[in-house]
Amino acid sequence: MSATRDEAAPADGAATGPSGPNGRPRRSRAAGFVAFLGELLITAGLVLALFVVYSLWWTNVVADHEAGRQGDRVRDHWAQQPKGGPGALDTKSGIGFLHVPAMKNGEVLVRKGTSTDILNDGVAGYYTDPVKSALPQDAKGNFTLAAHRDGHGAKFHNIDKLKKGDPIVFESKDRWYVYRVFAILPQTSKYDVEVLDQVPDKAGVKKPGRYITLTTCTPVYTSTYRYIVWGKLERVDQVDAERTLPAELR
Repeated sequence: MSATRDEAAPADGAATGPSGPNGRPRRSRAAGFVAFLGELLITAGLVLALFVVYSLWWTNVVADHEAGRQGDRVRDHWAQQPKGGPGALDTKSGIGFLHVPAMKNGEVLVRKGTSTDILNDGVAGYYTDPVKSALPQDAKGNFTLAAHRDGHGAKFHNIDKLKKGDPIVFESKDRWYVYRVFAILPQTSKYDVEVLDQVPDKAGVKKPGRYITLTTCTPVYTSTYRYIVWGKLERVDQVDAERTLPAELR
């Protein structure tokens, strides 16, 4: 005797289970939770990607724009001032521009201080604490600078490209200060303030002179340690009427 329609067995491979009002199988709570979790993870991934774009690209765009505006203001100020001696530095708006050919980052405005508010404008800052920086025109001392390595202009991003013997040039209103790299410390503690000493013993220096120190975070995309480069003043050139670049920058 053949089975009735209601008694017929399901075809091979067909799933059985409770059905909803429209006859379709109901999703289990576990399946619904997995779907929700998947959507949540996708959303979180998109938010994270947008944050990375903001941190590593958009903050550079904003900082470069602001640094350019501030730099133009400094150069306009210089143009309006009569020629003076090498001590004519404006410590409020910016004391001059750093040029480091090996880093391929153009000119970098240098301002007073190393707080986040200052460095986030896409500039380099000279230290006022924990060890006070000397200035380039001082007879002796260490001109100590910091800048971001990633985001907010990332002016020292390519600091690892610097080698011994490479030039570092600081441009003031009246002078070109030409330094040469003589020592590099690829990694040290962020609390290592001795690298800022006026006589930087960690660079192998034993007597006072005229030095420059560049500091930034390392490894890339972290702030765990500090990367240090030291230079020694080689010569000082007078700025002429055309602001002719020194040979190291041509």
